[in-house]
Amino acid sequence: MRVDLLTREYPPHVYGGAGVHVAGLSQVLRRTIDVRVHCFEGPRDEPGVQGYSVPGELAAANPALQTLGVDLEMVDAVGRTGDDGVASDLVHSHTWYANLAGHLAGLLHGLPHVVTAHSLEPLRPWKAEQLGGGYALSSWAEKTSYEAAAGVIAVSGGMRDDILRSYPAIDPAKVHVVHNGIDLDGWKRPTDDAARAAADATVRRLGIDPDRPSVVFVGRITRQKGLPYFLRAAERLPADVQVVLCAGAPDTPQIAAEVSGLVEQLQQRRSGVVWIEQMLPRDQLVAVLDAGTLFACPSIYEPLGIVNLEAMAVGLPVVGTATGGIPEVIDDGVTGTLVPIDQLRDGTGTPVDPERFVADLAAALTELVTDPERAALWGQAARRRVEDHFSWEAIAERTVEVYRHVLA
Repeated sequence: MRVDLLTREYPPHVYGGAGVHVAGLSQVLRRTIDVRVHCFEGPRDEPGVQGYSVPGELAAANPALQTLGVDLEMVDAVGRTGDDGVASDLVHSHTWYANLAGHLAGLLHGLPHVVTAHSLEPLRPWKAEQLGGGYALSSWAEKTSYEAAAGVIAVSGGMRDDILRSYPAIDPAKVHVVHNGIDLDGWKRPTDDAARAAADATVRRLGIDPDRPSVVFVGRITRQKGLPYFLRAAERLPADVQVVLCAGAPDTPQIAAEVSGLVEQLQQRRSGVVWIEQMLPRDQLVAVLDAGTLFACPSIYEPLGIVNLEAMAVGLPVVGTATGGIPEVIDDGVTGTLVPIDQLRDGTGTPVDPERFVADLAAALTELVTDPERAALWGQAARRRVEDHFSWEAIAERTVEVYRHVLA
């Protein structure tokens, strides 16, 4: 079986969960099937990976048009057999950036098209701030591709419900749930003396005091991650608790300004507010997580949340919003705490009562961060949970089952 994976993100250019997913999935799939990866951000040296740049004629165009330009190059490449003479059997796209490429490749080359849903455009209306009229194009590309796909993979049961609600024309029998996975060897606490010394040096260099309790947030600065709510909740944490933010890549100048203002305000009111804006290498991020007491996921929209799996794999309990696929990751009262949220049904996911959500989030964070023994026990249970349910080997096996189902 030859499968062509189409994606915007692929190492070394990974900034979100979809890129982590494609990187992990492709690595394990290659053990049993022929995988060709097509990605954005220019050429790659890795065998079996072809990268594309935005066509020069579109360099100044709306970002959505730039995306569609890359998509057309992908469509053409999928149809080539390559030096080995092997033709593609199936095309599998990830996120709207590559969905239209998958759809058109399916039409042009007579291939079944599988889509993995990492997020949905109708549930991210704030992207109109980022793309302008391009949001209408991204929404059209996603809807057209999903409704015509031979199979749709949802990364959680909650995401499956969102897909069927957003696109009722899709046959429910075509929508399969396959969770995100985690590299268990890459995400784990340092154990030997040298690794622990290096981790300690890393966190101290970043301005984190490993002897103080800390709440860690990791995520892009985008509306769906709920960072402004978390920053308001953090004001209510005990004074000795550090707030560690690994947050960058803002979607828009507006959300960047809002978050910057809230962080500055928080830093004026309490010590131990550490904001790391650059994207850390994995070993450094593992060190930050290892030094933490718990992980916070205040998202108002989250199909699953790979960052939660990463934190749990390192041994941190998670305090997360009870929305989307998060309840399928956090075992409430065993590996973390689910914070209730009543949300508007206008596609934004905005809390109906923002102040109540902030208060509930602050209470849940405070209860766990002030009970280090329970946090440690829940962290151990969190590691066991990802080992049992979210290994890439299991995820790849389920993905191949979807491929075989579609091809049959």
